[in-house]
Amino acid sequence: MAGVPADAHGHYLPGRMLRAFPELESVFYIDNWPFAPPILIVAAPEGASQIMQIRVLHKFPAVRQFLEPLTGGFGLLTIEGSAWKTWRTIFNPGFSADHLTTLIPGIMEDTRTFCALLRDHVRKGDIFSLENMTTNLTLDIIGRVTLDAEFNAQRNTNELTSRLLELIPWLTYGFESNLWQRFHPFRPFKHWYIKRHMNRYLASELQRKAVLSSEAKLAGRPKGNKSVLDLAQRKYRVTQGSAKTDATGMDATFKAVAISQIKEFMFAGHDTTSGTLDYIFHLLSKEPAALHLLRVEHTRVFGDDLRETAMLILEHPHSLNQLPYTLAVIKETLRLFPPASSLRQGEPGFSITDKTGRQYPTQGCLVWCVHHAIQRNSAYWPRPDDFLPDRWLVSKGHPLYPVEGAWRPFELGPRHCIGQQLALLELKIVLVMTARKFNISPAYDEWDRLNPTSGPKTVDGERAYQVVRGGAHASDGFPCRVSWAKKRIANYDDEVPP
Repeated sequence: MAGVPADAHGHYLPGRMLRAFPELESVFYIDNWPFAPPILIVAAPEGASQIMQIRVLHKFPAVRQFLEPLTGGFGLLTIEGSAWKTWRTIFNPGFSADHLTTLIPGIMEDTRTFCALLRDHVRKGDIFSLENMTTNLTLDIIGRVTLDAEFNAQRNTNELTSRLLELIPWLTYGFESNLWQRFHPFRPFKHWYIKRHMNRYLASELQRKAVLSSEAKLAGRPKGNKSVLDLAQRKYRVTQGSAKTDATGMDATFKAVAISQIKEFMFAGHDTTSGTLDYIFHLLSKEPAALHLLRVEHTRVFGDDLRETAMLILEHPHSLNQLPYTLAVIKETLRLFPPASSLRQGEPGFSITDKTGRQYPTQGCLVWCVHHAIQRNSAYWPRPDDFLPDRWLVSKGHPLYPVEGAWRPFELGPRHCIGQQLALLELKIVLVMTARKFNISPAYDEWDRLNPTSGPKTVDGERAYQVVRGGAHASDGFPCRVSWAKKRIANYDDEVPP
């Protein structure tokens, strides 16, 4: 892509093509020979619904190749057919809204640590990577939710989370134009070595959980909140029957799937939420009116004594459902900066029909449902590049009212993201706990002076353009500064121990 940084995310290309060539329909082909198979771009909600809802095409094989070093080829993101239906049913209970509400105390504890670390940066007055902080926060949360484990990645080095972050740059789809990246000779060794350490860590963690569970049962103590894994194991026993178990209380099949799935949850669970948090803070720093309305809503629901906010959330967790403007900010951020797209395998005899009635055969194609292009397509979104949370609050019939199926950061249809409710819950909690205390502002100008480089530094005027790091993230780790939102906040240092 001419005129954009070399590391800019590939999902910018289809949208830029649509704007450069208005005669293009929102479904079109790109010939990438010899680097990749033909790509059928889908940048329209009616086209996306045909491959994700009406007929669900299988994942493109490169997606399985990308995740295989992490999951061993068995995870909800890549398995198909009856196997997917079975395991999705088994893991669904742990991600229900009612169950997630019971896990709010643990999410709050990790969020309070995040606030304490932001407070440290206020005192230092330094430039720091917000992405590093939000990544460790979301990894801590996903550890609690899925495994009932305290990774403490925000304050210390955790082997499992460190290995995951070490692995991500070594994952590849197999059709990268950079041949060194595609055929790096050390990649198979790195995959084997990191996967071995992660599997060993998780096997040990499952053993530890089994011991604690046995001790609690013998002592007649209640176990407390159940993790996603606990509920999945219970559902598995009900639906699959009993089988020979090992010291962890799991049979061999469930244990193998559990280890693979926990790693996938860690990858997907932190990737989406951390990047979205960075962009929420970024957009709010550029739109003070929206930040003001967000703070007003939080004060309306939780009162103006910020020391009471955490306690009120714990006592009245359903108050988090009374934040329409906060949800609008989250949804609008995900519209402008979606963390991922959908790659599907074309099928013989199946074509996508655009709004003019023209048909596009999918056989032999990588079918790319490009969320970024759909969600910034002016045919469906008035003022597509503007941050307008109000578009999520207007009534049907209003010009800003979203077109059905045009917002799909978690995808739609039967294979929508299992962690959608968890991601929205995390984002709400973090915003309620931080928005009235801190001002977080990008520090790209200072970063660029300290780290001079040549070439373009923006995409369509945006310095915090999206790059590939697993999913889509802000460039350069989103360097930023943080300050108190109000002078009197500095007196709240006793809220979280240092």
